[in-house]
Amino acid sequence: MTRPTGTFVDLKGFVQFARSYQFTAFRLEVRDNYADPGEAEHVQRFLAGKPDDDSWMDDWTGLIMRRTLAGQHIERVRVVSEPWSDYTRFGLNLARLNVHAGEDIRYLERSKADAVGLPDYDYWLIDAHKMCVLRHDEQDVLLGADIVEDPAVVIEHTHYREVARFHATPRAEYIAGYENRK
Repeated sequence: MTRPTGTFVDLKGFVQFARSYQFTAFRLEVRDNYADPGEAEHVQRFLAGKPDDDSWMDDWTGLIMRRTLAGQHIERVRVVSEPWSDYTRFGLNLARLNVHAGEDIRYLERSKADAVGLPDYDYWLIDAHKMCVLRHDEQDVLLGADIVEDPAVVIEHTHYREVARFHATPRAEYIAGYENRK
């Protein structure tokens, strides 16, 4: 599958784009690692088994909660390799905060995602009529995104959203199923 291209926006432009949704926001995440400098300390604490103050997530979870209460919907499907990477374990733990705030986070095993033909890149679909494809560097740091305006590409990615939703499992169910398969 060819990765769509578009107009590049830096990290600030990407954040503005992703937060611009009025009704729905969907993200497909396919990477086993994300090197967000703002998370590095928290990832290390988690991997060391040390307690962490989750207040660093308050801005994001507060935004999700306010928008959910206003009738807006945010969701994501995370494609994960098994066994889990350290970052996947961290993300599964952290997702409890997002889910509590109202975000619908689902998980899909990489082999199933490949079998149903999902893209191998991260993207956001905003209000089902605009989208962006995320760009990361070789160290998994987010650089920004390509804003894609071609309606045919947006419709194609709306289809991928539906396929991902259908095959993915809500966080709690996925964790329980994984533990049973081990």
